This record gives sequence, structure tokens and C-alpha cells, in this order.
Amino acid sequence: MKLFVFLISSLFFLQGCNQTEKKKDSMTESTSVEMQTVNYKELGMEYAFATKAVLGKNLMGTIKEKGVNAAVEFCNVQAYPLTDSMSIVYNTQIKRVSDKPRNPANQASSKELEYIASFKKEVENNLEPKPFIDENETEVNVYYPITTNVMCLQCHGSPYKELDEEAYKTIRALYPKDLAIGYNDNEVRGIWRVNFKKE
Repeated sequence: MKLFVFLISSLFFLQGCNQTEKKKDSMTESTSVEMQTVNYKELGMEYAFATKAVLGKNLMGTIKEKGVNAAVEFCNVQAYPLTDSMSIVYNTQIKRVSDKPRNPANQASSKELEYIASFKKEVENNLEPKPFIDENETEVNVYYPITTNVMCLQCHGSPYKELDEEAYKTIRALYPKDLAIGYNDNEVRGIWRVNFKKE
């Protein structure tokens, strides 16, 4: 009888240990996935902000040396190559998309339009926008908002107000289908999409 009780007790103990180990394994897996997600967010933000800094530095330099009109022409020629070069540096794909693009090639997809709408609501309500992560078996896309500032309005503000006549004419000539005007300070005018391929 004592042996039977001992065996039963041992069985319950082993089952309890097994459940504990399963919980530990589950927690470890969950923590691993969470850390991986955080890494994607951090890397994506780092890459997007670095690309933004490169574009901003070149734009500010052009505006200072040659004026806003020259900056519009600079964007037309150099924005894509600069962004692509940053993608090569980081071995990822970095792109800007918008619900009101200047270049039709930057038109946001239906899913990206939802992200933009969500970011707009957060900014309008003075909330800190949180990145979106879209992940599948082969890739991860991380999205961050692009918000306007005073410098942006020189090319994306209201015509004949923040956006002067000469620059506006150049925009219309280079981008006949331009929609990226009429913004105010601190508004969402698009998003960064940083794409990571899983190895």
C-alpha cells in the first residue's frame, strides 16, 4: 500500500514538473518572439530615422545654398537614389509611401492607408504613435509615421503661402499628379516602410 501511494505521489510530482517545464518553455518562446519584435522595431526605427536624416541634411543644404526651387528639383532627381543607397547600406528595403503622394510610385496600399489613418488619429489626439509590424513567414514590414515640420511646409504647405509661387510651378511641372500639398505643421503626410527579409 505504501509503495502504491509512493508511486502515485511520484507520478503527480513528475506531471507537475513536466507542466512546469512546459510553462517555462512557453514563456521562453514568448519572450524570444517579443524580443525579436522589439528588435525589428528598433532596427526599423534606426534605419528610417537615418534615411530621414540623410534626406533632410541634403535638402537643408540645397535650400540654404540654392533655395526651395532647387530643393524640389533635388528631390525629383536624388530622393530615390539616396533612399535606395540607405537600403543597400542596411541590407533592407526602405520606402516612403503616402495617401497623398507627390510621385504616384509612392502611393500607399490599402493596408498602408489604414496605418496612415491610424497614425493621423494618434497625432491629432496628441498621442505618441506606435509603429505597426506586419509579419509573415518570409518577411517583416515595420511602419513609422512621417510628420511635417516647418521645413517640410516649404515644399508641402499651401501654395502661395508657405509654398512660394516659383517652387509651386516647379512642382506642377515635375509632378503633374502631385497631391502632397496643403499640409500644416505636425501632420502625418505618409509613412516609412522598412522591409526585413527573414533568413
